Amino acid sequence: MTALLELRKVTKSYGSGFIRRKVTTVALDNISFTVSEDRPSITAIAGESGSGKTTLALLLMGQIQPTHGQVFYRGKNLATMERQERLQFRREVQPIFQDPYAAFNPFYRIDHVLTMPVKRFSLASSPDAARRLIEEALEKVGLRPSETLGRYPHQLSGGQRQRIMVARALLCHPRIILADEPVSMVDASLRATILASLSTLNREFGISIIYITHDLTTAYQISENIIVLYRGSIAEAGSVERVIRSPKHPYTQLLISSIPLPDRSRRWGSNVKLNVDTAGPTVAEGCKFASRCPSVLEICRKNRPPLHLPDPDRAVACLLYRDSPILGSSDVSEVFADRDGEGSPIS
Repeated sequence: MTALLELRKVTKSYGSGFIRRKVTTVALDNISFTVSEDRPSITAIAGESGSGKTTLALLLMGQIQPTHGQVFYRGKNLATMERQERLQFRREVQPIFQDPYAAFNPFYRIDHVLTMPVKRFSLASSPDAARRLIEEALEKVGLRPSETLGRYPHQLSGGQRQRIMVARALLCHPRIILADEPVSMVDASLRATILASLSTLNREFGISIIYITHDLTTAYQISENIIVLYRGSIAEAGSVERVIRSPKHPYTQLLISSIPLPDRSRRWGSNVKLNVDTAGPTVAEGCKFASRCPSVLEICRKNRPPLHLPDPDRAVACLLYRDSPILGSSDVSEVFADRDGEGSPIS
């Protein structure tokens, strides 16, 4: 598997407090995974608030540097890239953020956010060519240029603004799109449209998507693979079919059970017994989920679980599966490597 974007044993810590009482919070803890260049894919990064999803996105975009470990793009360390290499990286790895309104200057028309990347990356040879490029990008995400260009951000809906950001990313001919909660601030009627746009970018344009979300329903709809984070560590990863339909880690089971179902006879969350979380922001030893886990064992409080392989296309950091093989590589994407893109069947 040829690596396009890669995290190698990445840890990101933040310090707070006075020097003598400095508290270190580990936002991301020894994460390794690879986005393959050989086959464009859609990988979801899921977890509750505070699990490290946004920190992971910022590291992948090169906005922050890891405390330990390295981030590579096409074999080049982001921390040591030369100017031209970084410019190529900026063009080929494009973000789509949670709040589309925050990406716009309210004093500029919508055109400004689209013409800027064309100029910065020299994507067109003339103003007419730039105009055609922008109009094509808008049409690909379901917007009419005549009804979009020339307007101010407040004159468009949230869904339109978010689709403009998808069009902006598409303008740069990216290899990877980092979509950080792209549908969390639009209404339900537009979520399907935006998710369909991302799927089209992957399927028709060969763009890999890293879809960061707390919503497992949309993760299941759009993704092939999923990585579930808990307190900065990987709890479970693998085929989205396998993980969502038959979760193994108690934390993933908790997330799945929290999804409301259209069944009035079923009390929401009635089948989950959740312990009180008494742990602090960091855990010195043992499983990070032990204080909340309904299936906790004594060994869980003393030993940090490695990634076990209860299934060929799934890795779980849980000592309930300590009789299963251990993932030989630190790169969790190894459990994605042999998939054909249609999802592994559940036997």
